[in-house]
Amino acid sequence: MLMRIAAQAILAHTGLEEKEILSLFEVPPQPEWGDVAFPCFVLAKKFRKSPQHIALELAELVNHEEGLTASASGAYVNITLDRSVHIPLMLAELSKADFLRPNIGHGQRVVIDMSSPNIAKPFGIGHLRSTVIGAALYRILGETGYVPISVNHLGDWGTQFGKQIAAYKRWGNEEQLQHDPIGESLKLYVRFHQEAEHNPTLEDEGREWFRRLEHGDAEAQQLWEFFVEVSLGEFDRMYQRLNITFDHVLGESFYNDKMQAVVAQLRAKGLLEESDGALVVRLEDEELPPCLILKKDGTTIYPTRDLATAIYRHEVMKADRLLYVVGGEQKLHFQQVFAVLKHAGEAWAEQCEHVPFGLMRFAGKKMSTRRGKVVKLEEVLDEAIARAQAIITQKNPDLQEQQAVAEDVGIGAIIFGDLKNNRLNEVDFSLEEALTFEGETGPYVQYTHARIRSLLEKAHARVDVDNTNSSDNALVQDSHSRDLNDVSDGMLGDTGWALLKQLDRYHGQLIRAVRQLEPSVIARFALDTAQAFNRFYAKERIVDGGQWRIQLAEQTADILACALQLLGLKAPNRM
Repeated sequence: MLMRIAAQAILAHTGLEEKEILSLFEVPPQPEWGDVAFPCFVLAKKFRKSPQHIALELAELVNHEEGLTASASGAYVNITLDRSVHIPLMLAELSKADFLRPNIGHGQRVVIDMSSPNIAKPFGIGHLRSTVIGAALYRILGETGYVPISVNHLGDWGTQFGKQIAAYKRWGNEEQLQHDPIGESLKLYVRFHQEAEHNPTLEDEGREWFRRLEHGDAEAQQLWEFFVEVSLGEFDRMYQRLNITFDHVLGESFYNDKMQAVVAQLRAKGLLEESDGALVVRLEDEELPPCLILKKDGTTIYPTRDLATAIYRHEVMKADRLLYVVGGEQKLHFQQVFAVLKHAGEAWAEQCEHVPFGLMRFAGKKMSTRRGKVVKLEEVLDEAIARAQAIITQKNPDLQEQQAVAEDVGIGAIIFGDLKNNRLNEVDFSLEEALTFEGETGPYVQYTHARIRSLLEKAHARVDVDNTNSSDNALVQDSHSRDLNDVSDGMLGDTGWALLKQLDRYHGQLIRAVRQLEPSVIARFALDTAQAFNRFYAKERIVDGGQWRIQLAEQTADILACALQLLGLKAPNRM
């Protein structure tokens, strides 16, 4: 709202469009210079004057606008809002539905491919990024007028299952597999790759078992179904703990009967060419290597299945847009798939987008399922909750429902520790750093929210006591019906005004998170808001500081809770 108020004043005297003015605004380097700065360089050619001269003239004109003062500083116009005029207006704006939930999606359907763990493998910390980034985007898009559709595209097909079956046939123990299906499956998979380094024929054996699986071999089918069933049970437990659900859980195998139609379509359009016995689509015009569609043994491969998947999501799920929240190392794969769709005449291929993210490392080490370097997410969550409970017990031993709060804080710390990072960056995960109640962490934001709720309880209790003890109830008004324009009710100081301006950014930051498909925008906003509130709390009275300060605290708690919810964290009222 603050920026729009200032933009309207500039708009009236320059003829520029509001969108352009908003894009040019800057924050003055010193708060005392003003609330917003407008650079006049863009006007020099239009008015045939120096930017410095334009700034002087424009500042004089803005000074005549009600509730604003302006001054020129070089080529900049620094604009200051009259707090007594704009504080009540801005506080009212913060609770409006179109401020909190801007409808920029207008019902557009967006399918989000996310999480996508591989069957017969533990749910490791390495699966976390796709899962929590995808879930955050799902919530953020839903909050801004889109219709998001989440799909867990399970890795339940491919040569890896031929390798898994081959390993079981050679070294498997049915009793051990039944006792610990995921752990034993991982051991077999790791052993396969270790043995294959010295015995290359194992790779051929794995491919043969996958060929048999694709052709309906009963033994291969039975083993595959067992791996799928036990894996789904393992995954569901993790998703429940993370409070994540999916609109569709469809593995790669779901598209088995849809791939031949894709191959036929590509052949009919003259796009398939033979290369060393395999079938490929040439993509030289896109400066990309050929996209493999069918291997020389006739079996399908990832691009084939992803082509069938994309077509299904567009035609059956009626998606207007397809997002793939998948690691950055798959960039070339998605470039090829989208290029093949475009060559096949699918105009909607332009609405397919890879949403990449960087690797997650644990203690500086990259995780690898093939080599058995897997840090199980369940173990990390358990450790985070245990540590959170120990901290809470030390800080607040009388807190009720300690276990529930410890789960909210521990799991929230893991999620926030990921989402505070730009998704393209690599993350070196540290449990110790994630769980501190100070600094750039989820517990810090959650604790700030809980502190505000506690203060508000005291403030409302104080009002109730005042109402009870007052001999003239007409002089003691309900906290929500007082005249906000009464400056004697407690004008906001500099830290309160800074906090209000920070909250005013929420609307724009939410839109920015959508435009960039970047949850860290919301995480960073939450951190900045928590820090701004704690500066306000340190400098100004809140409980008995007047209605504007009480309302500002309420709005801060509400918006922090919204931001945490979008990221997938709980917002406990006590910690």
